[in-house]
Amino acid sequence: MAKKEGSLLGGMLLLTGSCIGAGMLGLPIMTGLAGFYPSLIAFFSIWAFMTLTGLLLVETNGWFSRRVNFITMVGRALGNKGKIVCWILYLFLFYSVLIAYISGIGSLVSKILEQYFSVDFPDWGGSLFFVLLFGWIVYMGTRPVDLWNRVLMVGKIGVFIGLVFLGIQKVQPQLLERSAPQYAIYALPILVISFGFHNMIPSLTDYFQNNLKRVRQSIVLGGLFALVIYLIWQVIVLGIVPLGGESGILATIKDGGEASQAIIGVLGSSWVSYLVTFLAFFAILTSFLAQSLSLSHFLADGLKVSYKRHEEVWLVVLTLLPPLLLSIMYPNIFLKALDFAGGICAVILFGVMPVLMVWKGRYKKKMDTPYRVFGGKVLLVALFLVAVTIAFFQLSNMFHAPYLPKF
Repeated sequence: MAKKEGSLLGGMLLLTGSCIGAGMLGLPIMTGLAGFYPSLIAFFSIWAFMTLTGLLLVETNGWFSRRVNFITMVGRALGNKGKIVCWILYLFLFYSVLIAYISGIGSLVSKILEQYFSVDFPDWGGSLFFVLLFGWIVYMGTRPVDLWNRVLMVGKIGVFIGLVFLGIQKVQPQLLERSAPQYAIYALPILVISFGFHNMIPSLTDYFQNNLKRVRQSIVLGGLFALVIYLIWQVIVLGIVPLGGESGILATIKDGGEASQAIIGVLGSSWVSYLVTFLAFFAILTSFLAQSLSLSHFLADGLKVSYKRHEEVWLVVLTLLPPLLLSIMYPNIFLKALDFAGGICAVILFGVMPVLMVWKGRYKKKMDTPYRVFGGKVLLVALFLVAVTIAFFQLSNMFHAPYLPKF
C-alpha cells in the first residue's frame, strides 16, 4: 500500500521543531550585545541565508528517486573527499551541541538550587545526573524518545504561551531601545545553529513523497514560524535583562550562561522566573534527546551496527561520555560550544556544502532535477561569501583577533 503524503502543517511543525531548541537560550544573550533593533537585521539576514541554502538542498535532493541522507548527497556531488569532510564536521557539530546542552543543564541546576534553595551544588553534579537519567531513555531506543519528546513538546509550548502572557508585563520598553550594531556579528554563529533544519530535508522529502513543492513551502513557512517565535522571545528577554549588572547580558556572556539564568538573576523568585526555568529545561531536554539519538544512529550507520529494539550500550556511551567529560572540564562552555557549532560546523555543512553541491551538479555534472533555485551563479557566489564570512569571523573570535569590536 502506498504511503500517504504528509500534510503541509505537519511538515511546517517538523521543521519548526527542529529549529526551536536549546539554541534559543543563547540567542537573546548574544544578540543582546547589539540591541533589539540591530538584532532584527541579523535575524532576517540569517533566516534568509539558511532558507536559501535549504532550498539548494531541495534541488540536490531532486537528483534522487529514493530517500537519501545528507552524506549520500554530499558523496554524489563532491566525491569521497567531500564525504569524509562531511563525516568529520557532522561529528564535531553533534558533539559540540551536546557539550552545550550538558553544560547548560549543569549550570541551570546549580543556579536554581542556589537561587531558590540556598544550596551550593556543583555544575558537574547536575550534568552527570542529567546524562545518567536521560541517557537511559536514549538507550531504550527511538520509541521511548519519541514518547518523551511529545510530552516535553506539549510542556514547552504550554510554558512558552504562559511566558508570553506573563513576561510581557515585565518588559521595560527602554531596554529595547539600546543600539550597538557593531556587535551584531557576534550573534551570527548562534543564529546559524538556531535555523539549522537542513538535516531534516531528506526526511521531509520522504514525508511529502518527493513532492518538492510541498517541501519548499514547509521550509519557507516553517522557518518563518520559527522566526516569529524567536522574535517574541527576544522582546521578552531583552526587555527584562539589562546590558550591565550582576545578571546582565555582559555578565552572562562572561559566565558562559544563557537567557533563563539571566532572567532568574534579574527577577529573582517570580512566576516569570519559574516559567523561564521550565522553558529552559524543556528546550534543553527535547534538543538533547533528539540530538543524542541522532548521533547514536549516525555512529551506528557509520560503524555498520545492526538495528535492535534498543540502542547498544557502548554506542550510547560513545555518544554521551565525550561531551559529558568536556562539559565537566569546562563548565562555562555553553555559549562557546554553540558558537563553534554554528560558526564553523553548521555554516560549512549547511552553507558552504549546499552551494558547492549545486554548483557541481548544475554546471559540471549537468544533473537533472525537477526544481532549480532562482538566482543562478550570482546567488551561489553570494551565499558562499556569506558562509565564508561567518566562518572567518568565528575563527577570528576563537583566536581573539584584534580587529573585532570589543565589549
